[in-house]
Amino acid sequence: MTQNFAKVVFWGVRGSTPTVERDSWRYGGNTSCVEITTPGGGRFIRDGGTGRRMLGNYLHALNGRGTKWRGDGGVEAHVLVTHYHWDHIQGIPFFHPFFEAQNRFHFYSYESKYLGRNSLRQVLEAQLAKPYFPVDVTTMAAARTFREVAGGDQWEIEETHIRTAWLNHPQGCLGYRLDTPIGSVVYATDNEPGDALFDKNVRKLAAGADVLIYDAQYLPDEYERKRGWGHSHWREAINVVTESGAKDLILFHHDPDHDDACIDKVVKEARDYYPRLRAAAEGMQIEISAKPSS
Repeated sequence: MTQNFAKVVFWGVRGSTPTVERDSWRYGGNTSCVEITTPGGGRFIRDGGTGRRMLGNYLHALNGRGTKWRGDGGVEAHVLVTHYHWDHIQGIPFFHPFFEAQNRFHFYSYESKYLGRNSLRQVLEAQLAKPYFPVDVTTMAAARTFREVAGGDQWEIEETHIRTAWLNHPQGCLGYRLDTPIGSVVYATDNEPGDALFDKNVRKLAAGADVLIYDAQYLPDEYERKRGWGHSHWREAINVVTESGAKDLILFHHDPDHDDACIDKVVKEARDYYPRLRAAAEGMQIEISAKPSS
C-alpha cells in the first residue's frame, strides 16, 4: 500500500529508563522508538527502546496489510539504531515480529570500538543470552541483515535518501536524516552541545528539514550539573532548529523524572521563542504532505 504523505509515529519518547508513574502517562513512559513510513510504503524504525514492543504488537495485528514484502503477510522494515545504550535497545527482545519467519528486517548501526566488527549483531545476541533472557537469538525466526555505517555515510532505500552524522554522546551515537520524495525527517537524539565539530554536524544534518526530532532531556539548569552525560536541553533545541532552518521541532527523550506538568511547562516557555514546537508523546503522529505546486 502506498500513501501520498510521509508519516512519523512516536512509540517511545522517554530517555534513560521507562517510567510507570501516573503523572507521566500523558506523554508516555516507554523509551525511544520512532517509526517512519514513506510515500512508497517503505518502513523505517529508529531505535529499539521499550516503545518497540507496542510497535511490534501493531505490526503483528496488521497481518501483512499495507506491507511490500513478498505478499505473504510478512513485514519488511529498516531498523536504524543510534547507539547501544540500554534505553535504545531494551525493547528488541519483546518485538513480536522478530519471532515470525515471514518477516524481514534490515539493521543499520556503527562499529563500536568496544565491540569491534558486527557490533549490532553482538548486541542483539547478548541481549538474548544467559543469564539475561530465557531464550536465545535462534528463536528469532525473521530474516535479518546487518550493515555497519558511520557518520557521514549516505545511501538510498526505496526512493528515500538516508544520511548520518556523528553526535556528541558517550561511546558514540548516530543521527539520521531521511529525505523522502515528499519531505525530510531528522532524528538527532542523545546529543550534548558545546563541541564545535558535533554542533556543526547536527546543524548540517538538520538543514532545512521538515521535522527535527531533537534531544531535550534536561532543563537548562539541570544540564549545567550534568555536563558530560551526553544530553541536551530545550534552549539548545531552539538554537539548532533556528540556525539550521529546520521547520517543526519535536522535543524528545524526556527525562524519567520529568512528569507531564514539567513537560507542559517546558513547551509553554519554549513556544515563546519558537512557536512551531511540540513535545513528543506516545501515539503522536505527524504527516508530511506534498507541497502544492505554484
